[in-house]
Amino acid sequence: MNTYSKILLRFSALFALLGAFLGSHMAGAGSLAFKTVHAHILVVGWLSLFAWAVYYRLFTPVNKILSILHVTTAIVGAVGLTAGMWLYYLRPFDIADGVATVFFIVGGSILLLAFVFFAILVFLKTEDE
Repeated sequence: MNTYSKILLRFSALFALLGAFLGSHMAGAGSLAFKTVHAHILVVGWLSLFAWAVYYRLFTPVNKILSILHVTTAIVGAVGLTAGMWLYYLRPFDIADGVATVFFIVGGSILLLAFVFFAILVFLKTEDE
């Protein structure tokens, strides 16, 4: 298994575990307070990272720098977006509104870059072609 695939797969497993834990917690507590964060942890963290892990397992992109940028922004963006959502919607600490908002926006913007990098990679020639 190549390094990109392994890293993304491992992070997707961590997101899956966290998302499942949050779902159990919400069911047990009878509260949907974490519903938005829970959904994004599973869709962005687990599903997207897993799909990208499969992509890197099946294909070998020729542009290594773009691949490194993609994997890095995917992980940082998924963590940043979901943590930012948690800070923004649940306000677990007494932090300023602006700090939570900036954390949320920066995380989401980094994740958006990951999707842009992935789209570019998909349309570039791969070593398997």
